[in-house]
Amino acid sequence: MKFYTLKNDQKLPAIGLGTWKSEPGKVGEAVIEAIKSGYRHIDCAAVYGNEAEVGEALKTAFAQGLVAREDLWITSKLWNNAHESDKVIPALQKTLKDLQLDYLDLYLIHWPVAFKADVGFASKADEFLTPEEAPIIETWKKMEEAYNKGFVKSIGVSNFSLKKLKSLLVDATLPPEVNQVELHPLLHQEELLEFCNNNSIILTGYSPLGSGDRSQEMKKDDEPNLLENEVISKIAKAHDCSPAQVLISWHLSRGTSVIPKSTNPKRIKENLDSYKIELTEKDLQQIKTLDKGYRYVDATFFEVPGGPYKNIYDE
Repeated sequence: MKFYTLKNDQKLPAIGLGTWKSEPGKVGEAVIEAIKSGYRHIDCAAVYGNEAEVGEALKTAFAQGLVAREDLWITSKLWNNAHESDKVIPALQKTLKDLQLDYLDLYLIHWPVAFKADVGFASKADEFLTPEEAPIIETWKKMEEAYNKGFVKSIGVSNFSLKKLKSLLVDATLPPEVNQVELHPLLHQEELLEFCNNNSIILTGYSPLGSGDRSQEMKKDDEPNLLENEVISKIAKAHDCSPAQVLISWHLSRGTSVIPKSTNPKRIKENLDSYKIELTEKDLQQIKTLDKGYRYVDATFFEVPGGPYKNIYDE
């Protein structure tokens, strides 16, 4: 297994199990299966609505001696309705309670977008808090407090553009260790990757397989299928592996961590085994031609009439 060493010397397993969209009744089994298969990195978030089930699975894994707590890397994320200073620590404590843990290995600000505290998902302008009402730096200061109190081993962000990351670094006392963003061969984000490499920030890729199991309302009519991409399929055939394994191995070749989601035992193991696939320079050059700046998760769901958030990714 490959690990990345963060600035604070914590070691992040390169491949993790994603739990976004994992159905109730299946996510717990997926976590147990992943741990048995050798995963040591589980990616969670409060908004996924399944942290309590993940927590039960972790409790079972510890009780059965499948793994020790200190050998697991557990990530979770602060949801948009808890950005106000007095909401950050309570939201983290709720996540810890649900996951039945004393600490997280990594806690991320899920989006650079703030909702009012009583709103699950904002759909109209008056349900948002403006960047002036909930400044990211104030939210970040509470993330730093969580770190200083030992609730979390590392802190970071998610879905932060290069512009937003640079802005945060100006005033942060503790710089983010990780930025989790959408990454795959149709979206290389080279400039962001270079900046993160130069500032010792690990990029973690979500939706690495194209997120084909997203809800229909999140999909575009003509979105491409990464797993059926001709270039990826040809490379997979040459390596006698699956297209998914090529996509995951590509992340490791770039020094990014990756969190493919699955609840299928065969695919869970197959995804982890992707670290054994070594892409050639020719493979990487072919994949480089696929970059179109294409996003499956385009964040337009935060752009409502009269709302305070437009062009979330600053593109």
